[in-house]
Amino acid sequence: MHKIVDNKILKAILIQGKPVLLEIGGKANFLEIRILSGEPNFEITSAIKDYIIDWLDLDRDLEPFYQLLSQHSQLSYMAEEFHGLRIISTPDLFEALCWSVTGQQINLTFAYKLKRRLVEKYGSHIEFENRIFHIFPSHARLAGADPAELRSMQFSSKKAEYIISIAKLFATEQLSKEILLSLPDLEARQKMLMSVKGIGIWTANYALMKSLKEQSSIPYGDAGLLQALLIHNIITDKKDGLQIRNFFQEMRGWESYVVFYLWRSLAKKPG
Repeated sequence: MHKIVDNKILKAILIQGKPVLLEIGGKANFLEIRILSGEPNFEITSAIKDYIIDWLDLDRDLEPFYQLLSQHSQLSYMAEEFHGLRIISTPDLFEALCWSVTGQQINLTFAYKLKRRLVEKYGSHIEFENRIFHIFPSHARLAGADPAELRSMQFSSKKAEYIISIAKLFATEQLSKEILLSLPDLEARQKMLMSVKGIGIWTANYALMKSLKEQSSIPYGDAGLLQALLIHNIITDKKDGLQIRNFFQEMRGWESYVVFYLWRSLAKKPG
């Protein structure tokens, strides 16, 4: 759904229902955005700016977070080593939920294969300079999908059922990002998501973290998170829930960023 070419991101998105291909590159202390395909006007370019700010979490001041990290002996190195790293969100709640359902109880490599098949089969795309840039399928498109087709792409019967049923909830406006945002707190949002078949606490927290940027939304039980906590000697036992909760109490207000940085630490090269 996006490509990196010459340190620039090429990504196709829907803006106000219209497909647009963007090139995003860094220039000193700012980003330079080029519209490679699409029909720009003031409203479109303004919506693109808002999308990128949301997607890359650009309006958040990270200095208080770095100050918090600097006070923690095991994590203080992150303030310098990962300086500037921001949570890359999934602005589309429907996509975030489909991805988290797809990734349940399978390895990341296989999850990516499934998502690619789903996107190529049901999503729209933009062709530019002999390359194809895909856009995640709409909930209206997946609401009418045949479960047998998803099973033929190696989705389990349950996952096929869950994704189609979630798409139908969005298509009938029983679930949306706006509805969740209208609820009073994290607990209410978790409760609403978990009332949907196929969405447990991990899936709900992941989607809330990635789409609504709920800072206190922690995907407890995530294998990568638990491994990183062990590596940093923050916990001694993956099953010690009290130890994990006590740690995140110390990180109140920045829990999701701590999770994101811990995930990033797993890709850190030795030495």
